[in-house]
Formats: sequence, structure tokens, C-alpha cells
Amino acid sequence: MDEHLVIVGAGQAAVQAIQTLRQQGFDGRISLVGEEVYPPYQRPPLSKKYLAGALARDRLYLKPETFYETRDVTVHLGMRAVELERDTRRVHLSNGRVLNYDRLLLATGSRPRRVDLPGSDLGGIHYLRSIDDVDAISTAIEPGTRVVIVGAGYIGLEVAAVLRELGLGVTVLEATERVMGRVVCAEMSAFYEQRHAAAGVDIRTRTGVARFLGARSVDTVEATDGSRFPCDLVIVGIGVVPNVELAQRAGLECPDGIRVDAHARTGDPLILAAGDCTTHPHPFVGRYIRLESVHNAVEQGKAAAFSILGQERPFVDIPWFWSDQYDLKLQIAGLSLDYDEVVVRGDMAAKRFAVYYLAAGRPVAIDAVNSPRDFMNGKKLLAARPRLTAARIADESRDLMDLLG
Repeated sequence: MDEHLVIVGAGQAAVQAIQTLRQQGFDGRISLVGEEVYPPYQRPPLSKKYLAGALARDRLYLKPETFYETRDVTVHLGMRAVELERDTRRVHLSNGRVLNYDRLLLATGSRPRRVDLPGSDLGGIHYLRSIDDVDAISTAIEPGTRVVIVGAGYIGLEVAAVLRELGLGVTVLEATERVMGRVVCAEMSAFYEQRHAAAGVDIRTRTGVARFLGARSVDTVEATDGSRFPCDLVIVGIGVVPNVELAQRAGLECPDGIRVDAHARTGDPLILAAGDCTTHPHPFVGRYIRLESVHNAVEQGKAAAFSILGQERPFVDIPWFWSDQYDLKLQIAGLSLDYDEVVVRGDMAAKRFAVYYLAAGRPVAIDAVNSPRDFMNGKKLLAARPRLTAARIADESRDLMDLLG
């Protein structure tokens, strides 16, 4: 039987699934549907080296175009999947074409969360998720451009760092009480706020946006406290929304992302899902979570491929993430969701340290700044979950790996 796999979504999870399937001997047909006109590419560099002009567009591509040709993948770019018929196993594309499938992998990713405020339809308000988004921002900036960034998460602060290094005036407005508050502790937030302030970024926490002002293009951002920030450009980075509409309309369960099991399988035995668009049970936290990371997309792409092959290789790795801002490389292992103690190992002033998050004396996450050793060792500690004391962690004269002996 000539099995046909259709993959909707052309990102990291999709490419990993293709690579794993072909490596493992899958000889069925594969069709890849991507909404953008570009071949699958990396997104993390968009807010860093690509925005800075330090990385050429073709260096973003995950694989050369010959990869898809040599692996007999039919690529449909610049098209959306607009309807999924599960009973007839058909996917309708935006150009009117219909693809029949035997198996379907949904790797639809996510999109930027948009603001719905007075003036949010003005020109000059940008989001950052795609090559086209960054190209539009790059075209709009020039020496002297004043930029207001809405949101102080990873994207907002990475963009702030790049634009300051380009010499632009940057103001960051964050509605909550601290930067990166969803992913790091108060100590880490304070450290990053200080680093950005030293670089000349004006960070305003507890400052929500009320409206955008301007004639045809935005020229002022008005905050909820009435303060106003003149600008030439606005970049909004307030999180992402999983692209679940196609799955939802087809009747798949989508509480906060497309629900899958540890093998990337949905409730339909012929449909799998992987990447940012999914919510899945994770043994590390003992509940369903949705992860927005390259690591998650890669591992779920592998899990989906093995499920298609009739094998079961669940995704059980410890989550990890990273962020580059100025001369700081932040590497995060684990999830700081339910910690009750924070311990710093190393010298924050020297910009080389790690923050250990503990729950009942056991590590649940590690944030390492310019300390790859702490990051690598931290992942081993998270897997073993030994009991730790604050004094033991903080004592740099002692190797924490001794605890695993």
C-alpha cells in the first residue's frame, strides 16, 4: 500500500518528522503544506541575529531545498489548510486543491497574540514571528528611530537588546510587575532589568497600554496611567496563541493546544500533532502542558514519526530553553512552576551564575547565565532529583555532581 502522509505546518516539528521517517525507512508519500512562501526555517534567530543583520536569510533555512527533493517530499508553500474532513480523510488547501491522506500530522505552530485596543490598526505597529515580520521592521528602522516595545518577555527583551545595539531609542512597557515574570524568578528579573537599563533601555513595569495614537501611523503610545511615549515604531510581543482552528473545526480536542498523548497521537488514530500547537502530558510536571520551544518541537516530531512507523517512543525529556540578550546567554532547564526556594550559585555581578529552583528540597528548574556547565549539570540533577540544601548549592568549592555518585 502506498501510504500518504500529509503534514500541515512547515516548521521544526515537521522537518524533524520527515527526517526521522526517512531515516527509519518509511517509504510512503509525504506532502508538506506551509502557509509561508519560504521553506521551513528557524524562528529563534529572527529576534536576534537576523534582526541585527548578522545572519543571511538562507542561513535560517532548516534544510537546503534539495533535502525535500531527495527525500521525495512534495512541498506546497504559500498555502493554508482551510478545512479538514476526518470522515473522508481530506485536507482542503487555500488554492482549492484537496489532499487525501492516510495519516495526518498537524504541526501548525502558533501565532503572535494581538492587541485589540484603540489605534491598534494604525500603521507602524509590528509583531515578530516570521521572516516577513522582521523584514518589515528592518525596513522601518533607521538611525534615530524611537521604538516602543509592548511586552517584556523573551521576544520583547531580545528585540530591545538588538535595537539598542543598533543605536535606537528603546522603551519597553510591561503590564506586570517585572520582566520575564512568567518564566523566571524575581532575582533573575531584577538582574535582566539592570542589564537593560545599563544599556540604555527605558523599562516601565506595571505599565499597561491604553491606546495607540497617530494619524495614519502610530506616533504615540498612551499607557493606562495616562503617560505617553512618543515613537516611530511599535513592536508587540505579548505571547503567542496556538494554531488550533483547523483541528477544532474538525472536532479534535483542543483545551489549550491540540491535545496529544506522549506519543504525539490525538484522539483520532489517523491524526498526530507536534510542536507549539499541542498540549501534552509531561512526566516532569505530572500534568498537561504546552511548550513553546525548539526542543519540544524536535522531540515531538520524532515521537510522531515513530508512532507513524508503529513504534512507541514517548517524549519524556526534561524541557529546556534559551535566550540571548547582549553578552548574556540564558539557558533554562526544567520548569519553574511550583518552586518554594531559589538559590544562586556563582557571581551575578560577574554575569556568570546559575539560579536553582527547589520544591521541597528537590530541583525543578535551573537558569544558567553564561554558565554552560551549570546548565549541563543541572539537567542531570533534574533527572535524578536529589535533595539539595541552599548551602550546598551556593558552595562553588564543591561539585554538585558528587551528589549523583
